[in-house]
Amino acid sequence: MKEFIYNEMMVHVPLCTHKEPKNILIISNNASNLENEVKKHIDISSNSIACSLDEVSKLEDNKYDVVVSEMEGDSLFISQINRVLNDDGVLVIKHPNLDKIEENKSLITNLGNYFKIIMPYNIGEGSTALLCSKTYHPTADIILQRSDMLDNLEYYNCDIHPAAFAMGNNVRKTYLGIIKN
Repeated sequence: MKEFIYNEMMVHVPLCTHKEPKNILIISNNASNLENEVKKHIDISSNSIACSLDEVSKLEDNKYDVVVSEMEGDSLFISQINRVLNDDGVLVIKHPNLDKIEENKSLITNLGNYFKIIMPYNIGEGSTALLCSKTYHPTADIILQRSDMLDNLEYYNCDIHPAAFAMGNNVRKTYLGIIKN
């Protein structure tokens, strides 16, 4: 996978969906590339921290606007993410390939306990992530000015953002009633 596509899509999609992201949490074993993407948002005075899966339980409640997680999580992990996200928070999380239907249905159903909107989107070369939001819709609430004014990007732009959420009818039918959009 072209790493720049992955990094840009994991970071810029949620940061251009949330109205005013200031505190960003990155859950990764190697967050430096994702942190570098966050720094490209010069209009956002962000406090970005990176941590491992084990450290999430030690974080402050309602602190983060956006969480970018490279770790797939169980129900305990997802409840911890919900605890640290504020009331209009956005989560991007990796998940099993869309072909792993039962694993995804279980994960999405669990996420549905906490998030109003849950949508898969393309992060490059056939891989997808889930955008989970308590308030903002990733295609209706995109901050166009922010997404169009980013410099030094190789892939992401204001046209790629909504296009990434386009899914074929086979995905729509398979996940009908599970995905919340």
